[in-house]
Amino acid sequence: MLGHPDYYPRFGFTPASAYGIRPSFEVPDEAMMALVLDRPGTDGGVPVPSGTIAYPAAFGV
Repeated sequence: MLGHPDYYPRFGFTPASAYGIRPSFEVPDEAMMALVLDRPGTDGGVPVPSGTIAYPAAFGV
């Protein structure tokens, strides 16, 4: 999620880089965020996927 670093953390979003998620373009680390909906690795939780986010060409990034 690309958003304002002062707004979205109040809803539980954290820097996506903590999960190995990165954008395909330059953006401040604190602005690219992720929200884990399941606790990874605990009680059968699903691991958080990692990698580079690829936006469709229509987004122009």
